Amino acid sequence: MRKNLDEWLTHTATPVAAKALLGAVLRVGECAGLIVETEAYLGQTDRAAHAFGGRRTKTNAALYGPAGTIYVYQMRQYCLLNVVTQPAGVPQGILIRAVQPTSGQTVMAARRGRSGPAMTSGPGKLCQAFAITLADNNRPVNQGRVGLELAVQRPAQIISAPRIGVPNKGEATAARLRFFVAGNACVSDMKKSQIDPNGGWQR
Repeated sequence: MRKNLDEWLTHTATPVAAKALLGAVLRVGECAGLIVETEAYLGQTDRAAHAFGGRRTKTNAALYGPAGTIYVYQMRQYCLLNVVTQPAGVPQGILIRAVQPTSGQTVMAARRGRSGPAMTSGPGKLCQAFAITLADNNRPVNQGRVGLELAVQRPAQIISAPRIGVPNKGEATAARLRFFVAGNACVSDMKKSQIDPNGGWQR
């Protein structure tokens, strides 16, 4: 599983991988969920990326690891989960923005202090729900607490849109590198009128 995942990430363009991760399962202990929203970050040439211009620090060192490396960083009080997508030295990755819980909902609700779609409808929220912390940073996926299983569900429709929360950086702000399952209630800022009763999955 891990070898196949690493090879797939290594040989797949980061935006393509970000779309393909929709419907994959994120698993941490007893908690699991279907990934419904991602964002692609394209390394040295991407003004919104932590490695823009080849910037390399102790904080973003995991980004320079091999495909399948977990990159967790902290923003305010929240941690955010990313997966490195390219060979070592090519600092591209995918931010996991939202998941649809499939198991461990009671545990997640207790950690978040709430239940329902808002429990995991953002990158900081899902890390809190799954108890993902900086201790998970720079570790291989599927060789520790954080697991990833590909292609479990297929979205009926994938929407691409500008990334959320990116400061005004020209093309980096406008780039349609956020991908989400159309109509899924757990996607960031999904309007009630747009929610699909089937969750946006193929029937």
